[in-house]
Amino acid sequence: MAARRSRPPAETRSSGARPPGEVVERARQLRELIEYHNERYFVFDEPEVADAEFDALVRELRALEAEHPSLVTSDSPTQRPGGRPASTFAPVTHRLPMLSIDNAFSREELLAWGTRVQRLITEPIRFVAEPKLDGLAVSLTYVDGVFTIGATRGDGVTGENVTENLRTLADIPPKLKGKAKDIPALLEVRGEVLMPLAAFEALNHRQGDAGERLFTNARNAAAGSLRQKDPGITATRDLALFTYQLGIKEGGPRLRTHEQTLAWMKALGFPVNPHIKAFDDLDGVFAFIEDIEHNRHSLGYDIDGVVAKVDDLGQRAEMGFTSRAPRWAIAYKFPPEEKTTILRDIMVSIGRTGRATPFAVLEPVFVGGANVGMATLHNEDDVARKDVRPGDTVVVRRAGDVIPEVVGPVVAKRPPKTKPWKFPKKCPECGQPLVRVEGEANHHCVNVDCPAQRVQRLVHWASRGATDIEGLGEERVRQFVDAGLLEDAADIYALTVDRLVPLDRIGERSAQLLVDAIEASKRQPLWRVLVGLGINHVGPTAAQALARAFDDVNAIMTATEEQLTAIDGVGPTIAQSIGRWFSIDRNRRLLERLRAAGVDPPGEHGQQREIVDASFAGLTFVLTGSLENRTRDEAADEIAARGGKATSSVSKKTSYVVVGESPGSKFAKAEELGVTILDEAAFEALLAGGQPTLNDQV
Repeated sequence: MAARRSRPPAETRSSGARPPGEVVERARQLRELIEYHNERYFVFDEPEVADAEFDALVRELRALEAEHPSLVTSDSPTQRPGGRPASTFAPVTHRLPMLSIDNAFSREELLAWGTRVQRLITEPIRFVAEPKLDGLAVSLTYVDGVFTIGATRGDGVTGENVTENLRTLADIPPKLKGKAKDIPALLEVRGEVLMPLAAFEALNHRQGDAGERLFTNARNAAAGSLRQKDPGITATRDLALFTYQLGIKEGGPRLRTHEQTLAWMKALGFPVNPHIKAFDDLDGVFAFIEDIEHNRHSLGYDIDGVVAKVDDLGQRAEMGFTSRAPRWAIAYKFPPEEKTTILRDIMVSIGRTGRATPFAVLEPVFVGGANVGMATLHNEDDVARKDVRPGDTVVVRRAGDVIPEVVGPVVAKRPPKTKPWKFPKKCPECGQPLVRVEGEANHHCVNVDCPAQRVQRLVHWASRGATDIEGLGEERVRQFVDAGLLEDAADIYALTVDRLVPLDRIGERSAQLLVDAIEASKRQPLWRVLVGLGINHVGPTAAQALARAFDDVNAIMTATEEQLTAIDGVGPTIAQSIGRWFSIDRNRRLLERLRAAGVDPPGEHGQQREIVDASFAGLTFVLTGSLENRTRDEAADEIAARGGKATSSVSKKTSYVVVGESPGSKFAKAEELGVTILDEAAFEALLAGGQPTLNDQV
């Protein structure tokens, strides 16, 4: 079948001169950083950077893409909302995407947004302003007035089914109020689940009494509580909800404004925030922002800004959406809060990879809605750059209400005869040397048997993002290590009720529950096991790519670097890291012991697929760009079901290259090699058993 090849469509071609190499590289780094921090935030509920720092990364990437449009890719985090959903719960596809909202950080940016929306609408615009709640966005679906499905936002398209957990919230009506004729046949309402500060403090008090990990802030506590496997635990967490938006509505009264919509939602039984107000101009909105910011700590729950929206629903429809956000709304983010306190000491913690991280021990201070007693200092260079010293009065910022950090010293208050802090030469846990490799920012403990590393490796293996062994948190791990029960992850699978019961604070029932959870972890998919192994640079995204490409861990272990880098999502750095990890004898022995314990899951590539037919037998496909009707993974499954093969790299042996929106370099490679190139319509025709016409080919 001959192919007509041409240049990509105009919207996928770059405009202007090709950006410098350093700009291309910086954009790539930003995309990877943003994806990583999105996963830490949305999947693990364990953010590693403050909201302000994350927002700065996104803004930098947007600025680069605006200056160099050729850098924009369909999978760029600037082109889609949120992060991917976690895999603990069943997926729910939102009937209407739950998009993000663009941010403003100053009065000028707020007014600039107002100017943009006014250009789209000739009539006067009325605004509604509401507190920006710092919780977890959810969607509530009602069929004939009865609560049916509750889901998290996830990546905006697919969320997690947390229906039974949401049923435990007193704020969510199981059945809507009002006359049957006024109740829509289908209604979806969006809102935010949050944990009131009083409930957060009570929860952390209980956690402390039980020797369990304390939550950093109310947002993480709310997210973790809603994602509990046992709804009974969620019910004890005193979560609250405010609804603020309609998604889908089939039937019911005709609504013309947001104010009218909120009043109607309240009449149905939904909780609506009492601080929402309407204004005729943005000056009134900004005065509201200043008032809310001044009184934010009297609300009883965390907020991190104010959302301004166009009130008229007809005007909203005219304004429409970008790929990731509505044009008719903007979130004004509050600046990070700062306080001063005394820096008592600078200490060093050791992570699972041996990384030695300095942290500040502070005179506790209330900042960003919480008491802060410790703050990050990142590394030796960060301490030196800030020149903070024990005894200093320091400025502490709880940026974005997430991670406290020391901004710098108040030099005028520095005690006399203080000296710059020096990074310790020996590990505080094992006494072995702390080494900083030339060209790197971090120190590492060189002793792989360091007790601190051992504990953190075990905690990581059992964490929610890895094998998810409920009940095996850091305190338990330390207890078992101290008792001589655990050395590495394989030892976990030798734990029995009889071995656990003699330990302090472990009864027979809790021991049995833990043993059951350990047994259940053997059934986790390959990608979770790969994450649990703690291979440097192999996070959930890379692990899932590996699991799709290989039959099992052994196949990954024996793969060449060339085979690894041929996989989408696995670059040279990750491939080299994988090779180094598997080259270490102790790691290979660990894998053998895990297999012997029953932990040896197959990859998706090695699982038996249902074969629809053999129409693609002997054909090789490469997919590039984003498809409208299905994801690339789904397309690859359809190819495999017909006996074909989806690969990552284009060669002369490739049968077809399927091109979606914003194709990458594979498009050019296919043109160069003369490979048949199909658009999505042509590909769908092949799947249906037909033959694409020349007009369907690119």
